[in-house]
Amino acid sequence: MPRSLLTPVAAFCVALAWSGSWITGKLALATAPPLEISAARFIIAAIVLAAITLAARANLGRGNPWPVVFAGVFGYCAYNAFVFVGLTMAPASDGALIVPTTIPVLTAIAASCVGERLTATKVAGFAVASIGAALVIAAGQTADEISSRRLVGDVLMLLGSGCWAIYTVLGTIALRTRSPLAIVTIAAPIGALCLIPLGFLEKGYADIAGWNATVWLNVLYLALVGSVASFIAFYWLVRRVGAGVAAMTSYLVPVLTLGMAVVFLGDRPEPLQLVGGVVILAGVRLATWRLKQQNQPIPEGAA
Repeated sequence: MPRSLLTPVAAFCVALAWSGSWITGKLALATAPPLEISAARFIIAAIVLAAITLAARANLGRGNPWPVVFAGVFGYCAYNAFVFVGLTMAPASDGALIVPTTIPVLTAIAASCVGERLTATKVAGFAVASIGAALVIAAGQTADEISSRRLVGDVLMLLGSGCWAIYTVLGTIALRTRSPLAIVTIAAPIGALCLIPLGFLEKGYADIAGWNATVWLNVLYLALVGSVASFIAFYWLVRRVGAGVAAMTSYLVPVLTLGMAVVFLGDRPEPLQLVGGVVILAGVRLATWRLKQQNQPIPEGAA
């Protein structure tokens, strides 16, 4: 595959995996509690990542471990705790539309603290994509009156967005001395260890034996596709194009999630949502228009 196509294809695959996570996450939450699901997800992911690392004899790298440790706390534990609890209070469409559209802005702001430059093209792309996201969100909520419970769920999801932005920037720092595989291999068990005690606050894992095959299939998707594969690919994007532009991958999620909702859930998007999706895609393209000239591929071992 030509190098010019590798980055957008990887970004699309990451967004596709995340979009599927909103659908599968909501389906799993229909019969299982959120924190237990999150803990099970990352226990499985940690085991699989350890096996991959051992099989590949990958080097976990050296240097300051704290960026990776806190990446596990914020990106694996806090993000999932906020978002999955929020999903029990608000529709999956809220999360799929609100969270991905706030992450790029928060990440760009956070990344500026570690020296990543905000170019005029990036800012324009953020603005256009945000307008498209606002159209999608507005169109998707005109039919429902927002309840206080739903509002709390949306706020929790926004807090999750902030945690993901911190996770992305911490990953930018960690990539200076570690590979994407090394970072997620170290961060996943840290996130799992943080989530396990939280799961005891729900049903103490006594209900796991009663989870049906559908719940486990959804958890496996979240672990293997939504965590292992997509997180490694995402950090590869961070290394290649920087945290700010990589975070714009999430702008594709509302568009793809709407498509999945039509296919798998029988939803029918409003015309204004489709218009917003086109505007989002235009904003992403604008932000990456001069990417090749402005951001040369980052050398191995650098961020």
